[in-house]
Amino acid sequence: MLLIVIVLNLVFNLNLFYSRGCITMEKIGGMFSGAMFLILGFLSMHSWYSSNISFLESLPSFNEATLGATVNLDDTLSFGARPEVNTRTSWNAPIVWELMFNPDLYDRQHQEAKTTVALTVFAVGRYLDAYLNTFLTSAEKHFMVGLPVTFYVFTDQPEKVPNITLAPLRHLKVIEVERYSRWQDISMMRMKTISEIIEKELRHNFNYVFCLDVDQEFKGRFGSEALGESVAVLHVHYYKLPKTQFTYDRNPKSKAYMTEGDYYYHAAVFGGSCDKVKALADYCYLSTMEDKLNDVEALWHDESHLNKYFWLNKPSRILSSEYCFDPLIPYKTEVIVPRLVWAPKQYTKLRT
Repeated sequence: MLLIVIVLNLVFNLNLFYSRGCITMEKIGGMFSGAMFLILGFLSMHSWYSSNISFLESLPSFNEATLGATVNLDDTLSFGARPEVNTRTSWNAPIVWELMFNPDLYDRQHQEAKTTVALTVFAVGRYLDAYLNTFLTSAEKHFMVGLPVTFYVFTDQPEKVPNITLAPLRHLKVIEVERYSRWQDISMMRMKTISEIIEKELRHNFNYVFCLDVDQEFKGRFGSEALGESVAVLHVHYYKLPKTQFTYDRNPKSKAYMTEGDYYYHAAVFGGSCDKVKALADYCYLSTMEDKLNDVEALWHDESHLNKYFWLNKPSRILSSEYCFDPLIPYKTEVIVPRLVWAPKQYTKLRT
């Protein structure tokens, strides 16, 4: 029904513009064809998702009734332990740096609360061969060690996913997804897929979900101190810069348009409770689709929309650039423990 309303509204407005001489018939045809393509894409994706998801391993038998209680240890954080960096936002959310938290306390409390975590990662096309094995093996070594974790790998080549050795209570699930020709479309559809898997499965089985890019490698502890209701990470290239240099989308025609903000966040890492992450994913996907209908593309695609979302909906926890670090940057003294680092970029090879 919603799709019918959208089509009728589009036809009405295009006819109005044509009658006023504001648009040519050729342009109308192009816009209508594009809209129909997007609508058919919605329908085909929904049909595919409902009937063709293939799981290679089954989950442990969690359910909403047995999910652990929420743990909040923010009152134990030592905000003065790192005077050289900002450790708290204007809305009183912590910015997590090394030396601020007691890792043993966090792990013990989350283990007692039976906290469960899902991690999603997309490895489509050449990204699988280039990055996935390193990502998974390093994640198993450093990500939420001691907690029940399920790694969700979304790929167009499920048969090529490496069979890594996992500790007890840690699982790997592989979900086959379609490969799109443009990496921008892959990025856009990631948000839709994250929303759908949360609604279909994750919210029934996990307290938290983290969504990460595959072209990264864990180098140190990425633990329970990172868990929170709504979690963003500071982009390592911008956290020391003035806000005037943040690369927000400045195009008023885009849904990602911003004139001001708090921080510049990196879309390579975000997480939180299932409900909060679904809300973020829905916002980014729907905003991107609206831009697409208006023949607009945000400057940094889903990252631009993510920054707009976190400006409107402040994160309850911000991770420092330790949690998404570029080893090539010249300033490194503030990052005592690089926990997750960027892998060498191969964009020319991977995005063609």
